[in-house]
Amino acid sequence: MAPAKRPAPSPLEQRIAQMIEACGPISVDAFMAQALYDPDMGYYTRVQPLGAQGDFTTSPEISQMFGELIGLWVAQSWLDLGSPAPFKLIELGPGRGTLLADMLRVFAKVPGLLAAVHLHLVETNPVLRQLQKQAVGTQLAQWHDRLEDVPHGPGIVIGNEFLDCLPIRQYVRTEQGWHDKLVGLDGNKRLSFGLSPVLTNPPDVARPDDPIGAVREMAPGLQAVVEALADRLKAHPGRALLIDYGDVSGRPGDSLQAVLAHQKVHPLDHIGRADLTAHVDFAALTALARHAGVGVLGPVTQRDFLIGLGIIARRDALIRANPHCESDMTLSVERLIGEAHMGGLFHVVALESSLNAADGPPIGL
Repeated sequence: MAPAKRPAPSPLEQRIAQMIEACGPISVDAFMAQALYDPDMGYYTRVQPLGAQGDFTTSPEISQMFGELIGLWVAQSWLDLGSPAPFKLIELGPGRGTLLADMLRVFAKVPGLLAAVHLHLVETNPVLRQLQKQAVGTQLAQWHDRLEDVPHGPGIVIGNEFLDCLPIRQYVRTEQGWHDKLVGLDGNKRLSFGLSPVLTNPPDVARPDDPIGAVREMAPGLQAVVEALADRLKAHPGRALLIDYGDVSGRPGDSLQAVLAHQKVHPLDHIGRADLTAHVDFAALTALARHAGVGVLGPVTQRDFLIGLGIIARRDALIRANPHCESDMTLSVERLIGEAHMGGLFHVVALESSLNAADGPPIGL
């Protein structure tokens, strides 16, 4: 069977190809950074990626129950922290604002919380910023390009499917040793994967028992994110809740993937038009957080987390109130907590300030 014909190169692919032709192959993380964050043609700076008309669907888009339970988690954490006012709720990559809107409904039922909370949204996409403004309504909110730009103070950080878009570096083991995986050009001047010369030393993420052909990954930007979170949590009471799909087994593997209109495509096609993601290394995440001096709870699966927060009881209550929606609600919850779906693929980690006065861990963890 003849190989599938590649789509015509996008304008951003042409720009990256010209750069490679002039300067040589680039690492996978450099390619991802260009494809996702180029200020003119990058995916996250120009595309509305979420929902049925976008490229992928996140947990808040599947069911209001997800956002309501995260709102419950934030509300209980606010009470655990002594109900500080004002109180910062920071969301990293808030999407269309669906999670925020669902959380705000919960906050309205907790005396004092809605008046105390100030929203700080870390978002670079101008299209999504407009949707988020509609979602938060009259609630006080500010937008920032980086977490480091958010003023300090007591608060909670939420990151749902934020870390998976951090560019990753990939390393491949051959019989000769370890190599950087690179993006270069083929004979038709189209982007293609290749390998660097053998590295002098194995990468830090390599393991002695990794077989020939093993792929190891690391996200160079993960440390900066964790350190920014830790700086906040060491200065003021607070928590951070991070939910993402990723690996807790420590096995090697190539997790780089591209999605366009809810379908997987080749990572080197549709540059600037398709989303690029990779699995989060939860072992690296928790090790970095502990080294930075903050408390770590988890990882636990999204299934265990949501069940611990009461998603089954919430589903049953909604079905009793809306019997005609039983099938839809049952399917939505299965997508969120099913072992073969998000329930087993996604994991949850909470980071905690040593300044917190709460007894015991946050709920659900």
